[in-house]
Amino acid sequence: MSETSLSRAGRLGYACGMLGWSIMINIVTVMLIYFYVPPNNSNLSGLVPQVTVLGFFTILSLIAASGRLLDAVTDPLIAFLSDRSQHRKGRRIPFLRAAILPSVVLGVLIFTPLEYQESYQNVWWLALIQIGFYLSLTFYIIPFNALLPELAHGPKEKVNMSALISLAFVVGVIVSSQTPGLADWIQSAFHLEKRIQAFQIAIGGLYVLGGLFMIVPVLVIDEEKHCKGSPVTIPLKEAVKHILSHRNFLVFIAADCSYFVSLTIISSGLLYFVRVLLSLEESIGGQVMFVLVMVSLLFYPLVIRLTDRIDKRRLMLYSLFFQGILLMGIFFFGKLPMPATWQIFGFAIFAAIPAAFLGILPFAIIAEIAVHDGRKTGQQKEAMFFAVRNFSTKLGQTLGIMIFAILTLFGKDPHDDLGIRLAAVFGGVVCLIAGIVFLSFREVEKEKVEAQETAL
Repeated sequence: MSETSLSRAGRLGYACGMLGWSIMINIVTVMLIYFYVPPNNSNLSGLVPQVTVLGFFTILSLIAASGRLLDAVTDPLIAFLSDRSQHRKGRRIPFLRAAILPSVVLGVLIFTPLEYQESYQNVWWLALIQIGFYLSLTFYIIPFNALLPELAHGPKEKVNMSALISLAFVVGVIVSSQTPGLADWIQSAFHLEKRIQAFQIAIGGLYVLGGLFMIVPVLVIDEEKHCKGSPVTIPLKEAVKHILSHRNFLVFIAADCSYFVSLTIISSGLLYFVRVLLSLEESIGGQVMFVLVMVSLLFYPLVIRLTDRIDKRRLMLYSLFFQGILLMGIFFFGKLPMPATWQIFGFAIFAAIPAAFLGILPFAIIAEIAVHDGRKTGQQKEAMFFAVRNFSTKLGQTLGIMIFAILTLFGKDPHDDLGIRLAAVFGGVVCLIAGIVFLSFREVEKEKVEAQETAL
């Protein structure tokens, strides 16, 4: 295929897709545990029994894992189908188009329990709906991410495009974290007696909004015009075997998975940190995320500039270690000799620095790995690389939610908050482990990547 670079409007349109699915997936990350197993000062009722299985796993932690059980099969399968597709509209866009409506509907159903009290029927319902939701969203995410190395035609453009979609992702985090504040407004404006109804209306509206953003790339990207790439010809088994034998890629994946375990523990605990440890209103959580993202934007130009002078490996290491130390500091929330708002917003300002680096660099790194491998093997398996990364990301998110749900057994309420504090420590330690793992990563030389981009 011949290719033409995307216009600025086209690049923004592509980023809208990231914004849309970020809203969807982060609503689950931020709200799932809080919605089904809320603290006793939230004006919400528990919807699933807070009991353990095998004396260790909470039911909700197992439910959180249920949505990802099939990913080990479906992620590479969807990627393989996308890489091999010869659809007249391209290898990626048809998948995106088919995934949008099911993702919206199933996302709303996650927060529509069968019974509005503790019930095992809610357990089975939630497990089933989550499987469908993550499967439909995977049909969008993997082909969407695979477009990045095809749309960005050089290392510099990959970093710039990665910065743009990273921004879109964190804006999605901001939007999803506004759910409690939006629920407050809805409850007040429509005089709703039950807070759970306000949450459901807020969540439903945000899922529809996410779906609208996900439509934009379908409308603005013409694969025949904008992408370079051709269908792969090797069998699925051989493609998977090759990806899993790529040592450098596996190092990146191991570190990336550990990072997402850490990130998800903290994201799942945000409303608890605000409501339980600091005795602030839930809506403060959205304001915190807004400040964190706005401050991180100030560092985006610095990240882009530093990638020309310092290798990405070193920047990733510094960021992972710094963030790990910051996360462990959450343990002391509510115990420090300063106002609660200073504690949470101070954390947000400092956390914005590693957030900027860790938002941009991984997309650029994996895009370079995919290009280098495609040039070396003659088979452009972008979707397969992003599928494995997508699976590791979801595995990290699943483990993070499971770990946080388990730790709530040690205390999740005011004056009984040990589990919440331990979650912060655990999240910080796992982030440090991610940095240690990434020490063995070996970055592809910039000159080699540039030469390969030119040849392609």
